[in-house]
Amino acid sequence: MSSESEIPPSSPTAAPEETGEKISKKAAKKEAAKLEKLRRRQEQDEATRKTASMSLEENEEFSSNYGDVTLNELQSTADPKAGKWREAVEGKDWTDVSDLVEEMVESEVLIRGRVHINRPTSSKLGFLILRESGSTVQCVVRQSEKTKVGANMVKYSEQLSRESFVDVIGVVVLPKEPLTGTTQQVEIQVRKVYCINKALAKLPLSVEDAARSEADIEKSLQTEKPAARVNQDTRLNHRVLDLRTPANQAIFRLQCQVENSFREKLIFKDFVGIHTPKLMAGSSEGGSAVFRLEYKGQPACLAQSPQLHKQMAICGDLRRVFEVGPVFRAEDSFTHRHLCEFVGLDVEMEIRKHYSEIMDLVDELFVFIFTSLNEKCKKELEAVRKQYPFEPLKFLPKTLRLTFEEGVQMLKEAGVEVDPLGDLNTESERKLGQLVLEKYNTEFYILHRYPKAVRPFYTMTCADNPLYSNSFDVFIRGEEIISGAQRVHIPEILEQRAGEFGIDVKTISTYIDSFRYGAPPHGGFGVGLERVVMLFCGLNNIRKTSLFPRDPQRLAP
Repeated sequence: MSSESEIPPSSPTAAPEETGEKISKKAAKKEAAKLEKLRRRQEQDEATRKTASMSLEENEEFSSNYGDVTLNELQSTADPKAGKWREAVEGKDWTDVSDLVEEMVESEVLIRGRVHINRPTSSKLGFLILRESGSTVQCVVRQSEKTKVGANMVKYSEQLSRESFVDVIGVVVLPKEPLTGTTQQVEIQVRKVYCINKALAKLPLSVEDAARSEADIEKSLQTEKPAARVNQDTRLNHRVLDLRTPANQAIFRLQCQVENSFREKLIFKDFVGIHTPKLMAGSSEGGSAVFRLEYKGQPACLAQSPQLHKQMAICGDLRRVFEVGPVFRAEDSFTHRHLCEFVGLDVEMEIRKHYSEIMDLVDELFVFIFTSLNEKCKKELEAVRKQYPFEPLKFLPKTLRLTFEEGVQMLKEAGVEVDPLGDLNTESERKLGQLVLEKYNTEFYILHRYPKAVRPFYTMTCADNPLYSNSFDVFIRGEEIISGAQRVHIPEILEQRAGEFGIDVKTISTYIDSFRYGAPPHGGFGVGLERVVMLFCGLNNIRKTSLFPRDPQRLAP
C-alpha cells in the first residue's frame, strides 16, 4: 500500500495550490479524512508486522517458558527431556511458599501453588497470587525481552483459572511498598509458568469468599460490591474447596497437634496404644442409639465406644491403654455439638487405691495438651482467630475439681433448680460454666460423683452413698468434652447392672467372662477429639472441626 509521499501531484488528493483547481471546503474536508484513514491503516499494518515478527521470535525463543504440562510428563516419566516443563524443573528443588522471605531476594526459586487470584492489568503485565496450604505470594508476569517473557506468556497467564495448580520459576524481589493481600512480604518476578492441572472456570464456591470473617462480610455490605456469605450447607456440600481456607487448614493442624500431644504424654507415662473392633454383637453403652447391621447372618452393630474391649485389654494385663479411633452414635441429634461418627480419644488404666487417680491423669494430660497448642501452634491459632475471633482458653495449672453436689448447690444459689439425682441439661452445664469462670477464673474443670442413675451400667457405685457413682465429666467453656469413671470389675454386679439397663447379657458374655478370670480395679475416660478443638477455639459448630462430618442428614461427601 502506498504512503502519502508516493501520491503524485496530479492526484485528486493533492492540495489545491498544487493543481491550481479550486475545490469546496466540504470536498477538502472529505479528502483530509481519507488521508487520515490511510495513515491509520498504515500504522496498523506496521504494528501487525511487528507483532508477527515478535510472535515468531517468541515461538522460537520464549515458547518453552510457559504452557500446560503434558500427560506424559505427569506420568512420572524418567526422561528429563520429556517436555518443556520437565526440562525447566530438572535439577531444581521446590521452595514452599511459606518459606519465601526477604533473605532470599535475588534468588531464583521454583514454587508450586494454586491460583488464588488472577489479576491481569494490561497486555504486557499481569499479577498471579499463588496459594499453598494457606500461605500466599504475589507473582508478577511482565513482558520483557531481557527475561524472555513475551506477550503470549502474559496472555497465557491471564487465562489460568482460579484454583488451578501451577509451577512458577522466578526471582525473589522486595516490592517498593508493603504487600497487604498476601502472607509473604516478597514477590516473584516470573520467568517461567506451567499449568500442572486446570480447575473449572466456574467453581461452586470461592475460596476467597469462604475465608471471610463475619466482620469482613458485614463491612462489605456498606460498599458497592458486598461479599458473598457462604453458608454451612454449601461449605459441607463442597468440602474439598472449603478445606482450602486458611482457618480450615489451621483447624486440622490443631486437631493433629491435640492427637499428637495425647499420644506423646500417654506413651511417656507407659500407656500402650491399642485398636479395638468396631463391629460388635451387642451395644457397648446400652440404649437404642446404635447403628444396627447384619454380620454374616448375625445381628450386629457399630461400636458406640471401645469401652468393653479396652477393659478386656486391662484384664489381659496391658495395665494402661489408649486408643484413637472412630466412634458411632445413631442419635437423632441436630445440635451444634453432636455427630453420628466422631474420633474418640479413649483411655483405660489400673487403679491402685482411688478413682481420683484417673482425674489426676486427666488434669496432667489436658494441661499438657492445652499448653502444647498455645506454644507450638501460634500461627494456626491466629489463622483461626482471624476468621473466627475467640479469646484464649482460661485454665489452671492444677485443674479445678467440684463434686456434682457442689455444682448443683452453685446452680441453686444462682436461682437454677436442677434434679439433684438427675443429669445436667445443656443450659445448666453452660450456666455452671459461667459460675465457675466467675468464681475460679477457669473454663476447664472436672465435675465428679455423678448420680448413679445417669451413668452407664459398668460404672462403680460410690462407697459412702449408693445413689452416687465414682464417675466424672470434664468441661470446656461450659460444654462437656470428657466422660469417665471407675468401672465395675465384679462379674455378678455387671450382670445385674446390664439387666437393669435392658442389655441382653448373652450379647456381652465374653466381656463379662473376662472378669471371671481375675481383674484389677480400673477405670478410664473417653474424649471427643472434634469437640476438644471446637471448644478450645471457641467455634460455634462441631462440623467445623470434622473433616467430612457425618450427622443424621449427611452421608456425603
